[in-house]
Amino acid sequence: MHSRDMEYIVGLLKNGKDAEAILSVRRKLNMAFLARTTDLSGKLPVLAFGSTFKKNGDGIQLRRYNGYVLLEVNGLESQSEAEAVRREAAALPQTLLAFVGLSGRSVKIVVPFVLPDGSLPKKEEQARMFHAAAYQLAVRHYQPQLGSIISLKEPFLSRGCRMSVDPDAYYNPDAVAIRIEQPLQMPDGGDLKIVPSPVRDPLEMMAPGADRNGQIATLFSVILMEMTRRFSESPEDDIQLLFIDLAQACCRLGIPEEEAVGWTLRYEALKKYKIDIRMAFRTAYTLENVSNRAEPLSSVPPSMSLVLRLDEFMNRRYFFRTNEMSGGVEYLDRSMIQFVYKPYTTKVRNSICLEAQQEGLNVWDKDIDRYVNSDRVPIYHPIDHFLGNLPAWDGKERIRALAGRVPCDNPVWGDLFYRWFLSMVAHWMELDSEHGNSTTPLLVGGQGCGKSTFCLNLLPPVLRPYYTDSIDFGNRRGAELALHRYALINIDEFDSVKSSHQSFLKHILQKAVVNTRLPYQSASRNLRRYATFIATSNNYDLLTDPTGSHRFICVEVKSRIDYAQPIDYDQLYAEAKELLRRGERFWFTPEEEALITENNRDFQQQPAEEQLFLRYFKIAEDIEEAKPLLASEILDMIAEKQPGFNITKTMILNFGKLLKRNGVPNKRTMRGTCYYVEEVDG
Repeated sequence: MHSRDMEYIVGLLKNGKDAEAILSVRRKLNMAFLARTTDLSGKLPVLAFGSTFKKNGDGIQLRRYNGYVLLEVNGLESQSEAEAVRREAAALPQTLLAFVGLSGRSVKIVVPFVLPDGSLPKKEEQARMFHAAAYQLAVRHYQPQLGSIISLKEPFLSRGCRMSVDPDAYYNPDAVAIRIEQPLQMPDGGDLKIVPSPVRDPLEMMAPGADRNGQIATLFSVILMEMTRRFSESPEDDIQLLFIDLAQACCRLGIPEEEAVGWTLRYEALKKYKIDIRMAFRTAYTLENVSNRAEPLSSVPPSMSLVLRLDEFMNRRYFFRTNEMSGGVEYLDRSMIQFVYKPYTTKVRNSICLEAQQEGLNVWDKDIDRYVNSDRVPIYHPIDHFLGNLPAWDGKERIRALAGRVPCDNPVWGDLFYRWFLSMVAHWMELDSEHGNSTTPLLVGGQGCGKSTFCLNLLPPVLRPYYTDSIDFGNRRGAELALHRYALINIDEFDSVKSSHQSFLKHILQKAVVNTRLPYQSASRNLRRYATFIATSNNYDLLTDPTGSHRFICVEVKSRIDYAQPIDYDQLYAEAKELLRRGERFWFTPEEEALITENNRDFQQQPAEEQLFLRYFKIAEDIEEAKPLLASEILDMIAEKQPGFNITKTMILNFGKLLKRNGVPNKRTMRGTCYYVEEVDG
């Protein structure tokens, strides 16, 4: 949207040709029932600040993304309150436009955003992700500055508001645009939560976040049902008593008189009592001073009253979140100097229950549990939260420098570690949901050289609760669940993994999605895999499967690893995030996998049958003259030469791989795969 387009819109807002018609709609909206609000405003144009669109056949197509985020403060009490909020928004240098909305009881705020270089996304998918991230940042920035609550809206590119009239609309063409990086995925906003002050208005307690008409409609329906129930159960048959009780209840709960009368007369069965209804309501509202004698929730059923009061108490006293990785609920006590979320335990639940009872709430521990295990508690993704709050990368390479802290003779270690680190972050960001990060660095060195500490230090302190070096491959369900619960898993003492677990280890390294049943749940479900693996060992003969050695980046640690120097974690991960945003490759090519396999030869275990083969046989010098032998035949010949050598089924299955690893020529025949070897003389 060009500046001249914005100036044109501002002119329409301040004194457009349709100003009188819009003001007429505003007056009608303030007197309308919920069902009619759309009918009244539906013919007014929509201002979509975020993007410009063009018609494309029967639909519309994005023409240009403007970078303007629309914030809305709705449900205000009066136009004077809306004007006060507009003035608060105008005091912020990032505000491009602020005006009173169509209803006269809302404020619309437009905030500009750009990329770090001052440009805007060109592609629609990039624009959607950028706009969603910009909206969340705008809410976080503006909410503490405003005296009223921002109404959270899903940030569509086409999100807009109806044309309004505001002669005092604020417009600052020199507003400071907020610069943010281009997101690589759509933010979920799981941690975006606005907790208002204690709600004293019963209408807001009944339907928080809804517009005023919706709140009144909901509350009136509850009151009418309750009063009708009481009247039907009483011995009285004078319907005038129903009207009196209904009028008094509406009055006590702050519903304006005319709106209460209007909602009552919408029922066909009551229209014939129009005069009686008006007299009952006029008398009740005359006798009762609404502003001084409001008695919230007195006519609401007790069960609903308890839910509303518990909701208000929990929001006022605590923050809760469900940790997606750990699966547990965490809390923050707002009455204490507490900045770190703690686990929600039985002891915590009992304390909360007692605090609520001290405030007069008749709740029990099951009520508290029901609340914290409901969708009123937002989902928290620790890794997404960390990556989403990283600063811009300063351009300095840190990933290879981190690999350089490991003293080794492997000239390609830095490049391989760099690719593995990018893959770890890429899988955290869900850039590849079809494959797991199956490559594992394997640090081999003596005791006390700092291998395990290096592995732990790969994660920033905030993510270290999601690091483990204790995984039991014998407990398959627990091992698979660890793929979801941990960000980095260190297979400490890799050589101690039993041979019977090797096939499961191969499976779990490649597993992309975790399908398992969480503790205390009856049904299995798909869980997101977060975990990447790393491993350590003191012994050198580690790898038993020559065909699968490309999954391990083995490196010999020559001396003590330097882990004393501090790590700038924000910039370390910002580098990975920015490189991935630019399209940097995070997977290993076949050539790199072949290089890994070649470098791993020194770390291969040499089983007894391979050692004996190399003692008694060599590759045939003349293949044409050599007698082709099956792998089982070679083993039989070894058994004849070596007393006590026992041939097993597993040995037969793997012996062919060992022969191929040693470069023995082979050929497929009718008998099977035959190998060309000859016996060593003597």
